[in-house]
Amino acid sequence: MRRRAALLGMLGLVALFGSVSGGSAAAPVPASLYSNSDASVLSVSCAAAGDCVAGGYYVLPNGYSRQAFVVSETNGSWGKPIEVPGKGEINGNRDALVDSVSCPATGDCVAGGVYTDRNGNSQAFVANETNGVWGDAIEVPGTETLISAAVESVSCGAVGDCAAAGLYLDGSGVPAFVASETNGVWGNAIEVPGTATINTEEIIQGTPVSCAAAGECAAGGQYTDGSGHRQAFVLSEKNGVWGAAMEVPDTATLNIGGDAGVKSVSCAAAGDCSAGGYYSDVSGHKQAFVVSETNGVWGDAIEVPGTGTLNSGGDAGLESLSCAAAGDCSAGGHYTDGSGHLQAFAVSETNGSWSNAIEVPGTATLNTNGKAGVSSVSCAAAGDCAAGGSYQDGAGHVQPFVVNETNGSWGDAIEVPGTAALNTGGKARVYAVSCAAAGDCTAGGGGFYIGIRSKIRAFVVSETNGSWSKARALRKFPVFCVVPNVVGQELRFAKGHIAESNCSIGTITRVYSTAKYGRILAQHPKPAKHLRRGATVALTVSNGRRR
Repeated sequence: MRRRAALLGMLGLVALFGSVSGGSAAAPVPASLYSNSDASVLSVSCAAAGDCVAGGYYVLPNGYSRQAFVVSETNGSWGKPIEVPGKGEINGNRDALVDSVSCPATGDCVAGGVYTDRNGNSQAFVANETNGVWGDAIEVPGTETLISAAVESVSCGAVGDCAAAGLYLDGSGVPAFVASETNGVWGNAIEVPGTATINTEEIIQGTPVSCAAAGECAAGGQYTDGSGHRQAFVLSEKNGVWGAAMEVPDTATLNIGGDAGVKSVSCAAAGDCSAGGYYSDVSGHKQAFVVSETNGVWGDAIEVPGTGTLNSGGDAGLESLSCAAAGDCSAGGHYTDGSGHLQAFAVSETNGSWSNAIEVPGTATLNTNGKAGVSSVSCAAAGDCAAGGSYQDGAGHVQPFVVNETNGSWGDAIEVPGTAALNTGGKARVYAVSCAAAGDCTAGGGGFYIGIRSKIRAFVVSETNGSWSKARALRKFPVFCVVPNVVGQELRFAKGHIAESNCSIGTITRVYSTAKYGRILAQHPKPAKHLRRGATVALTVSNGRRR
């Protein structure tokens, strides 16, 4: 969530979600390929072993505009990244990213994220992949009148039956929303039911969502009460209807320090979900908690067993949780030891009972500089999971790691194979992990590469039959000329906007006009056209009044 908040902050965003088009996409314009781009994978989802989708962002040649991408793995082979179709037309090469992907079946996925429109406002988008073909991204229905919005989390219980959650900005604060897709049709996003009552301030943390079946989902997050205290909430969807959000049971007892939030939710079956996050105890120390829903009823939150002992430095939190079956989950996060070092922990639940959290095996050796944490966990079967995150080595470099749980026992964490070559700048992390089967998982993230020019390299890495291969850097990102609207601008500014949009100046025709000298009167092609990189834009420019 810290990673997401930082990225959304770069776009100047708040959050929301929405809807999908079932229509077919237009034939794509051939793109120029840009191999030397900053990029990062933010989310991964695998429907089957060797069949996954990853999404994130890459930076255009102008050096600052971020674009949303998706990339697919088919039968164990990764294709080339593509710009999310349709997004270029709606945001004109301004900032965008994919924050979440979910694949209920091979070739049938949903991606959600955020883009910056031509007015500089953040807007939520969603795109569907059907039978291996991505349709056009569209703005979430019902969000057109909002100031800003962004999708933060998507989850699918079945093909065409998904849910999304996030935040949006209205005139009075930052409410949370949920939206549901039924039989391939997205309904309008709605404010999280019940938050108008409990949320007297604003929701300042995103809302993770998880669906076990069509119309059977759960979500969570954080709200601020009337006393200015931050509280954790959960809510459930049953038979396609979202119930009211409620404060996580018993966090009123745990959260004496007034700072709690849900960071992760996972549903193994309808009405059988788990959630986890953090709270602030009476001493103001951050502690990790988990809470379970059984047969549709949320039980009391508990401190993650064992973290009370581990977390002698007073800063712990559960970051990610995954349930393979009801009562059989695994989770990971971070804690602070007595020396003030951040350490990574893993913890497992078996038959409804949580064991004691442990320091992730192997990280004591890897994490010599004391800054480690688990960012993502995924379970393909009870006791068979994978986790990923980062640690800081003795040289102060941040390195990505993966670790496997097999038959309920966590093995030793390893540096992601192959990232030493990608991460020469020492700032790499695993942001997402997804497992389609025991021993068959995929992780994705970003690494900082020092070369001719420092770059953030997006990477994916796959595990097959329990063995992790070398990480693969994603390259050759598509770059288009998305024609900007420059009519009415001065020529000097129009030239800059055209260049920033990866287009070039075409014929300039000057005519006498009542318009101020140098103003653009007309352009060709029209705005929002998606053309090859470097395509020309012809301009008609005012020469002022005839004298």
